[in-house]
Amino acid sequence: MAASRIRVLIVDDSAAVRETMTQILSSDPLIDVIGTAADPFIAAKRIQQEVPDVITLDVEMPRMDGITFLRKLMEQHPIPVVMCSSLVEDGSETLIQAVDAGAVDIILKPKMDTKQQLQEARIRICDTVKAAAQVKLKPRTFGRHRTLSAPKLTADAVLPAPGNGAMAKTTERIVCIGASTGGTQSLQSVLERLPANSPGIVVVQHMPEQFTAAFAMRLDNLCQVSVKEAEDGDTVLPGHVLIAPGNYHMLLQRSGARYYVSVKEGPLVSRHRPSVDVLFRSAAHAAGSNAVGIIMTGMGDDGAKGLLEMREAGANTIAQDEESCVVFGMPKEAINLGAAEQVISLDRIPAQILLLGRSNHA
Repeated sequence: MAASRIRVLIVDDSAAVRETMTQILSSDPLIDVIGTAADPFIAAKRIQQEVPDVITLDVEMPRMDGITFLRKLMEQHPIPVVMCSSLVEDGSETLIQAVDAGAVDIILKPKMDTKQQLQEARIRICDTVKAAAQVKLKPRTFGRHRTLSAPKLTADAVLPAPGNGAMAKTTERIVCIGASTGGTQSLQSVLERLPANSPGIVVVQHMPEQFTAAFAMRLDNLCQVSVKEAEDGDTVLPGHVLIAPGNYHMLLQRSGARYYVSVKEGPLVSRHRPSVDVLFRSAAHAAGSNAVGIIMTGMGDDGAKGLLEMREAGANTIAQDEESCVVFGMPKEAINLGAAEQVISLDRIPAQILLLGRSNHA
């Protein structure tokens, strides 16, 4: 039984954080904390004794920073790494660099302010570690330079299910994308290949608050389309991509012929905030057959029911295929529900966005 549990090594220079992370991860029956380390040198010795399935890694530590250690690890002995950071705006760009260096995901160090915050931290941290354990890594080369017993809420907690009324077609198509583990690199791959006149796109990528702004800024510098972290009331425009801010739900809304987004607080939905289910359900409400729904790599089932609602409302729907996913959980659940019209590889998604995004596409 113990052999099937996910073995985790916690690396952080704070004894208090190591203790808290150990308590949180050990509360999940599928996770076994095999050790802790105060810095990368101690961690390296620990790995020689027993190789963990996942490492949680602090960014700023004595003797060697987390990103330098991450690069060395990815070159020499790839192990799924989840970067663990304090909520500081100045560090958000560093965390984006960590993803580039090979980090599977990012989590925030848990807050202990309220019981609800601690419970949400447990859900997010344990789920992220379990997702990371499913990732298969290859060596990278760099240039020089269950306490989880809280009810799993659905999108009903944020807005009602879409009605039967058909949405009149407009000349504008709205593309809705949902992704989780592995999504940062996959989204970059898709958005970099889109021209400046692409249809308007709204994205939910599971990521902590404040880091989504740095992620959007980075994509904006790399892509022909304009990319920004969404703000409440932002209009969805051709050639523009709006990314849901971490820790907030994002809904698609319609006023006449204008589409815009609503950014709001709310409970975790499908164990996430932002939730793909919330975005997709809102698109079924507001856009119906004028929408395109795409579910990409990630663990769990967030977005599967919402994608089905989009399809039932007349939208075109796509799931990323297993071979090109970092983690096949979310697309697999959507496919099993019959929510996806098409199942295609990551490299085919940009062309489908352009094809289905054409005006009055049937």
